[in-house]
Amino acid sequence: MAVSRRMVAVAAASAVLGLGGGVAASAAPSTVDTAQVRSPGEIWKRTELFFGTGKPDGTEVTDKEFAAFSDREITPAFPDGFTRLDGSGQWRGGSGSIVREHTHVIVLLYPFANSDAERQIEEVRADYKKQFQQESVLRSDSVERVSF
Repeated sequence: MAVSRRMVAVAAASAVLGLGGGVAASAAPSTVDTAQVRSPGEIWKRTELFFGTGKPDGTEVTDKEFAAFSDREITPAFPDGFTRLDGSGQWRGGSGSIVREHTHVIVLLYPFANSDAERQIEEVRADYKKQFQQESVLRSDSVERVSF
C-alpha cells in the first residue's frame, strides 16, 4: 500500500495528540519521537462558530448588536473565555446565490468533561439565527492540546 503525504501527516498529528487516527502507526516516519514533539497540556474540544451579519432585508447586524448578543448569550454560556475574530466571509445561500458578508468568528476551547458545552453552543446558534433572521451559523469542531 502506497503511503500518501496526507496519511503520514494524519498519523503524525494523531500520534502527537495521542489519538487513534485510523492510519497504521507504521505510516508515520520512524525518525519522529512523539515524546519529544508532544506539546504540554490536555486534550480539549475546540469549536468555531461563524456568525454572518447580513440580514434578509439588506441591513447588517451591527458591531453594537453583536456585542450585546455576545454579552447576553455567549459570555454567560462560556464565562471562562472565548476569542472573537472578525473577517469577511462568502458562502452559497439556500437560494443558490453567493452571499458576501462581514463575519464574526467565535473560538471556544473547553474540556471534554464540560457536559453542558454542547447544549450551550446549540442554544447560542439557535438564538442568533432567530434574533437576526439568519439561515445558518456555521459550526466547526476539532480537538486541540491546550495549556495555560
